Amino acid sequence: MGVLVCCDCFFYRKSKTKPNGKKPPAEEKKQYLEPEFTKVRVVDFDLKELVVLPREIDLNEWLASNTTTFFNLINLQYSTISEFCTGEICQAMTACNTIYYWYDEKGKKTKCTAPQYVDFVMSLCQKLVTDEEIFPTKYGKEFPNSFESLVKKICRYLFHVLAHLYWAHFKETVALELQGHLNTLYAHFIVFVREFNLVDPKETCIMDDLSEILCAPAPLPALTPAPSATAPSPSSQNHVTER
Repeated sequence: MGVLVCCDCFFYRKSKTKPNGKKPPAEEKKQYLEPEFTKVRVVDFDLKELVVLPREIDLNEWLASNTTTFFNLINLQYSTISEFCTGEICQAMTACNTIYYWYDEKGKKTKCTAPQYVDFVMSLCQKLVTDEEIFPTKYGKEFPNSFESLVKKICRYLFHVLAHLYWAHFKETVALELQGHLNTLYAHFIVFVREFNLVDPKETCIMDDLSEILCAPAPLPALTPAPSATAPSPSSQNHVTER
């Protein structure tokens, strides 16, 4: 547990080579892009409406509320497959052709497995969102000047976890019939971070193919032509009035 105590001293870097210096294998087929899976959602409306800042809400309050919610939901989503994400199976934190590493404050590289990486992420996020000095909950308490940068840091790390879920554990997610929840959570998260520029597009570009599918506005339902007001109905044509 000692390593978790100093997790806030780590920062993100990524590499496109394996820990041994070799290039990763050729990109595998992305099952999560198949139409039979991308069409599965748990909601069917424009997520943009959920993330737009309401007029009466302070921006920092809105960012704090949503960031905390996403942390809890992504943590919960990961927990559904955590038994499959072990040090033996996921020896590195991978997403597409990217491997994420931790570096300490002195720049020393720390090799860690995916579950260790996720543990670092969730521990750090938990520490930040429960810190009253950073995410104040009392009325009149001001947000620190560093608040926005810390929100961006949290969102960047949470994106890594979502990307890993799709890349390494989508089969297990489908087996548990939770792909609709994952798709909806991912789309909601991406729409949110795009709305407030919380994650650099260069960071999320590795999942752009999925983002463009899941975040595309839902097509409007086909409208049924209204019956003509002047055209007589079949019943009126066949009706004979007796006098």
